Amino acid sequence: MDITGISPNTLWVLFSTLILGIASGLIGCLAYWKRQSLMSDALSHAALPGIVIAFTIVGVKSVPAMIAGAALSAVLGFLFIQWIQSSTKIKEDTAMGIVLSIFFGLGIMLLSIVNRTAGGGQSGLDSFIFGQAASMTGKDVKIMLVLALIVIAFIWIGFKEWKLFLFDADFAKGLGLSGRVMNGMYMSMLILVIVIGIQAVGVILMSALLIIPPVSARYWTQSFKRMLIISAVFGGGAGAAGTWVSTLGKGWPTGPFIVLFSSSLFLVSLVFGFQKGWLAKLLHLRAQKKKSAESAHLHTPEEGKAV
Repeated sequence: MDITGISPNTLWVLFSTLILGIASGLIGCLAYWKRQSLMSDALSHAALPGIVIAFTIVGVKSVPAMIAGAALSAVLGFLFIQWIQSSTKIKEDTAMGIVLSIFFGLGIMLLSIVNRTAGGGQSGLDSFIFGQAASMTGKDVKIMLVLALIVIAFIWIGFKEWKLFLFDADFAKGLGLSGRVMNGMYMSMLILVIVIGIQAVGVILMSALLIIPPVSARYWTQSFKRMLIISAVFGGGAGAAGTWVSTLGKGWPTGPFIVLFSSSLFLVSLVFGFQKGWLAKLLHLRAQKKKSAESAHLHTPEEGKAV
C-alpha cells in the first residue's frame, strides 16, 4: 500500500478502465453515426457463450483464451445477424434482438452447467455477467491496456478516413477507400473493445459504455471531432470513477457503477448541453419569442397616429 492508500494494482486497474472507457467512447461514436448502437449490445451478449466454452476447453481462467473465445462468438453473432438480414425480410434491429436473445440464453445455460461441475463454482465466470475489475490480475490489465490503446490509435490516426467513410461514402469510394474494408475494420475494433471490456464491465452492461458516452456528447456539439473528444472524456471518466467505487467494497460489481456514472453524465448533458440540452433549447425558444415580440411591436402603428 502506498502513501495514497491505494494499492499499485488498483491504480493499474483504474488506468486500464480509463483507457477502456476512452476506446469505448471513440468506437461508440462510429457506431452512433452508423446507426448501429444496438449492434454493440447484441455482440456483447453474443460473446458470453465463447467465454464459457473457452474456459471449458482450457480448464482454467485464461484471459487470452477467453478473449479469443469471446471474439469468435461475437463474430459468429455478427455473421448470424448478416445471414438473417440477407436470407429473410427481417430488419437489422430485429435480427440483432434475435441474436442477442439466442446467444445470451445459450451462454447462461452453459454457465449454469459449468458452475455445477467440480470446481466450476470457483471459476469466477460469474464476474463476466456484471464485471469485476477488482479480480483482474496484472496480466489481465496489461492485455486490456495494450488492446485498448491499439483501438484508440487506429481511430485517431485514421480520423479523416473515418469521417469520410461515415459522412460521404461516395466521395470516400472515389478516393479509393473500400467500404467493405472500412466496415471490416470498424466491426473488428467494435468486437475487440467489447471482448477486452467484458471482464471489467460485464456482458450485460458493456453496451452502456459504448452507447451512453457518444449520445451524451451529442448534446454538446455538432462537430464530429469534438464529439469524439467529449465522448472519450465521458467514457474514460465513467470507467475510472465506476471502477474506483467498485474497489471500495468486497465483491462489488464494476459494471453497474460505471453505468451509474455514465447515466449521471447523460442527465447533465440532457439538461445543460450547449447544443441540444433542455436549458439551451429553452433559452433559444425564449430568445425567439422575444425577437418575434419586438418585430411585431415595430410593425404595429403608433397609438393615436392619424390614418
